[in-house]
Amino acid sequence: MVVGAFPIAKLLYLGVRQMSKPVANRIKAGARRSEFFKTYICLPPAQFYHWIEMRTKMRIMGFRGSVIKPLNEETAAELGAELLGEAIIFLIGGGCMVLEYSRQAANSRRKEEELNETITGLQTEIAELTLTTETLGAQLREVNRLLVSFPVPTNK
Repeated sequence: MVVGAFPIAKLLYLGVRQMSKPVANRIKAGARRSEFFKTYICLPPAQFYHWIEMRTKMRIMGFRGSVIKPLNEETAAELGAELLGEAIIFLIGGGCMVLEYSRQAANSRRKEEELNETITGLQTEIAELTLTTETLGAQLREVNRLLVSFPVPTNK
């Protein structure tokens, strides 16, 4: 029974992707507890996201000049933590995709190099066989020339 190569790289990527959600949840929980994360990491993107979202909704509904009130700190921290968690999951997934792409590209390059080596080897072998054929053809012509030059025996 022939067993194919075990796709250990794919299994590792799958494990990393599965671990990304709990890791993101832990980072979100830490971001909610830390004042630094809350103030500088979570709140600005959350307020910006809220501003873009509300501005888009207002324009769709036809309210062009409406003033958008910022979120309160607790809601903004929660939204910022969610955005941070989603960004982490997205980055881990993107990293896995980049690694898989580079691995596949390396495999493709390796196979192409092997194919080129095979083609070069076959071309070399064809050249050697052509030379051998030409040599044998020349020897055959020489043997035919010698045969023709022999005198024909007469029967008495």
